[in-house]
Amino acid sequence: MKKLHEIQQELVCLKKRTNDFGHYKYRSCEDILNAVKPLLGEEADLLLFDELVLIGDRYYVKATVKFSCDGEIIEVSAFAREPLVKKGMDEPQITGTASSYARKYALNGMFLIDDAKDADDSKGINGPPKPTKEALEVIKLVAEKLIDSVPDGFILDESKVGPVLYALSGKYPTEKAKVGTIAAWLIAEKAMNSLCKERETQI
Repeated sequence: MKKLHEIQQELVCLKKRTNDFGHYKYRSCEDILNAVKPLLGEEADLLLFDELVLIGDRYYVKATVKFSCDGEIIEVSAFAREPLVKKGMDEPQITGTASSYARKYALNGMFLIDDAKDADDSKGINGPPKPTKEALEVIKLVAEKLIDSVPDGFILDESKVGPVLYALSGKYPTEKAKVGTIAAWLIAEKAMNSLCKERETQI
């Protein structure tokens, strides 16, 4: 989607907030939204919503960002786990904090924003874990399957395959026998736009 790629290239959202305890800069979900809104124009719309999802014996907040333009829709989801206990916070506050982080992570995925070291890391909210060696092998095989489905003028960004898989399903794949099924599922979920970037033209 051309409009989304334009926003990804033009978006600037600096980390202007300071965490007094960790002594590092960060950006909030609201900061990202405020930076994105002027770039949407009249032709694009952005919606955010979330839901509670039970994975194993823990609840996760699944936040979804829906970007629509000219009849096309792209969705990116992200999960954040609610901590079992958070001192000084009641249950609605805990859920709200997880929701804010999940939404920010989904926005990061949609607009290709670097999310290195953000304030939520110190709040007991867990983002996606690192994939195991076994999962990395499966993710690589899935990426190879997806290459033939890359739109003209774009290339597959293999580094995004793992994060997008985790965002959509809440886990990393580990079964090599399901590589073809996983690749087909990603295509059906219209995830290719989030996995690809424009091919650089040489002059």
